[in-house]
Amino acid sequence: MARVKTARVNLARVKVPRLKMSRTMALILGSAALLVVAAVAGGAYLLLSGHEELTYKTQAALRKALPVTATAELHKRGVTLTSALKCEDLPGWTPRKMRVSCTGTTSDKKPVEVIGSGEQATRKNNYTILVDGRPVVENAPCLGADCVKKEG
Repeated sequence: MARVKTARVNLARVKVPRLKMSRTMALILGSAALLVVAAVAGGAYLLLSGHEELTYKTQAALRKALPVTATAELHKRGVTLTSALKCEDLPGWTPRKMRVSCTGTTSDKKPVEVIGSGEQATRKNNYTILVDGRPVVENAPCLGADCVKKEG
């Protein structure tokens, strides 16, 4: 049988080149590395937590959808209306802070008021429905079919 010779390397004799770095260079590289880590962490945070968006991005879209979604929500809770809800913009609304109010009457002649809002800064919607002055829905993030989309 033939013997195979293996080469042994004496690590004490291997010369590793030393990287000479000044304190200024070390501070610059450390700061750059910190910025990269912060950017990656921030991006990951936005990616994981920033998916919540406004259901209705404009005042007109909120005003158009609110009577339909509020009627569906009331129907789900056993409340029927005599006619479609009538909606109007609330005073002081802005493109960043949308506000809509709808009114109507139940089949047993009780007044219904629906208030819907959406804020661009927080990316949240809030809805409140009052029947005869009492809250049926209070500060809900969705109404009617919009809730089904978020859950399913």
